[in-house]
Amino acid sequence: METKVIIRRLLSLVKPYRSRAWMALLSMAITAATQPLLGEALKVLLDDGFKDNVGFSLWWIPAILVSIFILRGIGTFGTAYFNNWVLSRVLNDMRAMAFEKVLRLPVARYQDESTGKIINTVVNDVRQVVDMIQSVFVACVRDVLVVIGLLGTLLYLNWKLTLVAIIVIPLTAVIVRTTTKRLRNLNRESQRVTAEMTGVVEEAARGHQVIRVFSGEQYERRRFHQRSEALRGFSQRMTVAFAATTPVTQIATSLALSLVIVLAIQADMTVGEFTQFVTMMLMLLTPLKSLAEVNGPMQRGMAAAETVFGIIDSEPELDTGSRDLGRATGHLVLENVVFRYPNAVNLAMNDVSLEVKPGQTVALVGVSGGGKSTFVNLVTRFYDPEGGRLLLDGVPYADVKLASLRGQMAMVSQNVVLFDDTLAANIAYGAEQVDYERLAGAVRAAHLTDVVARLPDGIDTRIGENGSRLSGGQRQRVAIARAIYKDAPLLILDEATSALDNESERAVQAALDTLMAGRTTIVIAHRLSTIERADRIVVMEAGRIVEQGTHDELLAHKGMYANLYHLQFTAAADAQ
Repeated sequence: METKVIIRRLLSLVKPYRSRAWMALLSMAITAATQPLLGEALKVLLDDGFKDNVGFSLWWIPAILVSIFILRGIGTFGTAYFNNWVLSRVLNDMRAMAFEKVLRLPVARYQDESTGKIINTVVNDVRQVVDMIQSVFVACVRDVLVVIGLLGTLLYLNWKLTLVAIIVIPLTAVIVRTTTKRLRNLNRESQRVTAEMTGVVEEAARGHQVIRVFSGEQYERRRFHQRSEALRGFSQRMTVAFAATTPVTQIATSLALSLVIVLAIQADMTVGEFTQFVTMMLMLLTPLKSLAEVNGPMQRGMAAAETVFGIIDSEPELDTGSRDLGRATGHLVLENVVFRYPNAVNLAMNDVSLEVKPGQTVALVGVSGGGKSTFVNLVTRFYDPEGGRLLLDGVPYADVKLASLRGQMAMVSQNVVLFDDTLAANIAYGAEQVDYERLAGAVRAAHLTDVVARLPDGIDTRIGENGSRLSGGQRQRVAIARAIYKDAPLLILDEATSALDNESERAVQAALDTLMAGRTTIVIAHRLSTIERADRIVVMEAGRIVEQGTHDELLAHKGMYANLYHLQFTAAADAQ
């Protein structure tokens, strides 16, 4: 993304707060104006204040000096206050825009990019962009105003000496231009490694139990150290790239100052005039140094802005629909569906047709890679088929609004996802307001009553990150209670009882039987004993439906399902 495009985008973010931005500019102008005023005050003091016959009251000296610094203090405070007022809101706006897009990214994006990179973009990269705005805005506005004010005064005092003094400016510009491209590239690489390191930390925190059991501490230390060392290297190279600007600028300034001193003596300047000129010339050093050093944070911010706007500009999940179904009956149809995952060679679904009538329970079985999970991904419209179509209640998926389509569904996965919130909020997840009567019914149906009674704050107890304060079986039952609370006409159960012990499984299975009554249910099962009562069992292999029928029909057919069933039956008997 070009620099001018990034700048234009950033200015559009500041635009809603332009009145405060103008106040910040005014405050900077006040601060800048105090620099030449201080030089003029020193000149008058040295030339007139130390004479035998002073032409003014000596009390004017502290009055003027204090007034200048009061004015400077007002400007400095106003700059800090209004800058923070504007930029803190820009920071919130950018994070909100990035997070909003994260919520709407296609599922495939999460397979292409690591979680660490997405986290780093929303949290750290946005912060770097705002830090850049602050540092560059202050340097390029306040410091430029200071330079203009000082140079204007110096030219007025002695234009010949001023021409000698400003030799520093073109030199500084050349240095900045030379280092810009290198700093941008280094910052891009630094961002990439920072995202990788964030991912390592996130994985280490999430997988701490596996790390301990499998003695993976050394491996994780090595992963972290590699990225940490890479970041250190980038930091060192970036420091070298822009740190050289300071000594070069200082050497040029000292050379200009030496020439100014010699020429000033030859020009018979008064002590006050000479002090004023040299003081103001030295005052130029600080803003010029700031302008030279702004290139580092600017390139960091520009690289971060590319990443942030890359997320913000990403195409959201495709929502072509315009129809709202209300409450569906659950009549699901797949017609000649063909699907291939991005960058995959083989088809994941190959000419699959299936009709699931309202209230039916259809179980999907087969070996891993057969297409069961892909079936669910298409039914939930996490992906769109490349051929064929899906229909719900006779309406093509492409014509239904995503929110309306997914409003018809509840899902319980073997990989339970819970949030660091209260148990009530997790069960009633997605609801604007919690209906506690309905919530209590879901708790009873999922056999969570005893669990809730043992929690310190009952249903309002926070359950920790991904339900860390609950056992595996309890977490699975919370996910089932969430599906019960939603009361959707279409249920998707992906090994919904896999994490339960035998006693809990019987209890929850009874609750699921009640829940499934009158609802269309898609069940993915590996333990075939759990789906014997399904209305229809669909056997999938290599993305195709190879068999379908009832449990008894498939056993009598003596095909793939019968083989799988007998293998599991034999394994279970051997285990006992």
